Amino acid sequence: MRFHQSESAFFVLITVILTAGVLTVHAYDVLQQLHQLMIEPGHSESVVYLSKLLFSTGVLLATALFFGIFFIYPQIRTQVKEEGKLRAMTASLSARSETLEHAALTDGLTGMQNRRYFDEALKEYLAEFRRIDKPVGLMILDLDHFKQVNDTHGHDIGDDVLRAVAKCLGDMTRYHDVVARLGGEEFAVVAPNMDADTLVRFAERIRKAIAATTVFSGNVRLKITASVGLAVWDRKEAAEEFFRRADKQLYHAKRQGRNRVCA
Repeated sequence: MRFHQSESAFFVLITVILTAGVLTVHAYDVLQQLHQLMIEPGHSESVVYLSKLLFSTGVLLATALFFGIFFIYPQIRTQVKEEGKLRAMTASLSARSETLEHAALTDGLTGMQNRRYFDEALKEYLAEFRRIDKPVGLMILDLDHFKQVNDTHGHDIGDDVLRAVAKCLGDMTRYHDVVARLGGEEFAVVAPNMDADTLVRFAERIRKAIAATTVFSGNVRLKITASVGLAVWDRKEAAEEFFRRADKQLYHAKRQGRNRVCA
């Protein structure tokens, strides 16, 4: 059993009181023996006076010991228990806060990062890559004809499609890429240290992987395609401008027939 620091200090105090009490009793005993050996009346009175002092000291030590054990220690113990509960409560609240923060930055359906996380991460990436003067690529993907999937097969199958695309993106991207679901059927990938040509090849691999993904609905096999808009940061524009430029390319991909990459 581990004792709190205040409890340990209390036990040390009790030990000191007990030791002092034992020494007082011993001194009283020795003084009584001397009293029996005393012959001169004046000395006898002094011994009697010292005996009374030692007896009074013993009574005070016994009283301190009694109050310490039966009154002071229970209060210390109660405070220690309350402090332990407060610490446990604080730890629990801290863990819940971290969980809530994680939930606030995560898409509940797919387990990916959400739009809030994406916006913050994009700004941080641009600030860092401005400092080291390296390119940043941005990819915005939108699933083609996703509304028809929901209308024909139901939202449960639509959710399966979203989860399948999320897994595909997770498998195809690098550990330092930011992959997020922006909302609905729209996803985004921040691909640091990629120039235009590399980003286009990367996006084509992802587009083909999504097109090769199959989601089953009973006896029906659903094929998925995605349109992709790309942009490479010009190292001057703000995150919002950068995003709008990639989003504009996504719009062009949709206009040109879908299931394609526009940069």
